[in-house]
Amino acid sequence: MRVVLCGSTEETGQYAAQIIADRIVEGPCTLGLATGSSPLPVYRELIRRHRQSGLSFAQCVAFTLDEYVGLDPQDSRSYRATIRSDFVDHVDLAPEALHSPRAQDGDATALSTAAAQYERCIADAGGIDVQLLGIGGNGHIGFNEPSSSLASRTRIKALTRETRDANARFFEDDETVPSLCLTQGLGTILDSAHAVLLAQGESKAAAVRASVEGPVSAACPASALQLHPRATFILDPAAASALENLDYYQHVQALNDELGLRPLGRPLHSVRSLCESSVSD
Repeated sequence: MRVVLCGSTEETGQYAAQIIADRIVEGPCTLGLATGSSPLPVYRELIRRHRQSGLSFAQCVAFTLDEYVGLDPQDSRSYRATIRSDFVDHVDLAPEALHSPRAQDGDATALSTAAAQYERCIADAGGIDVQLLGIGGNGHIGFNEPSSSLASRTRIKALTRETRDANARFFEDDETVPSLCLTQGLGTILDSAHAVLLAQGESKAAAVRASVEGPVSAACPASALQLHPRATFILDPAAASALENLDYYQHVQALNDELGLRPLGRPLHSVRSLCESSVSD
């Protein structure tokens, strides 16, 4: 696991965008896209690079992490519509290259079938090359709430009241926030070649600490990333503030800076060896 300490929210986006851009220039790429506030700086930076530097997504395929059950894909609150508005509609990713779980109204059998089909679609694409992730205050990634199996695959999941309350701002006062979703499982996320989690703000500090330094536990789903062979946590100062080993992470980053090995503005592959071994194995 690699912990990256950034000086600002915008820098977290620049760092993650560099990871994605470096992978794209290597050839056809499959991206895992997250919604929410955490990835927005990444999307802003990728859009800027597309417009100003010609970064192309024409050879990319993308999969969203999750979707509410019962919302039409065209509904502005659906995650498919959100990811289009936040990112896809502003770059040259082909509309047919964007995939999301089919979570319209249906019985449990139909939804389970849709989940299994989504898993097969990801596998048929060769798996996720770079999976973007945010983190909830309770440690959830995707919609894998606490108690999720660490080996779980794409499936139906009930949302906690905390998660529904956090998302209520996207719905009118007289509307009910959906209580069910289809989400990639923790096992699905762990299959990605590179998992990149962004966290900003003090409200995420406790979850970040539990994920990075706590035990691997279903009580904190994001802690499963400790098992990932290549996971990167990209944090702003507030999100990193509760880390017990913050001094060590700062020391490692200072060494990288001294050697000129921070990947912002330079090919990531040139620093991959040092950075991946610099925090923990």
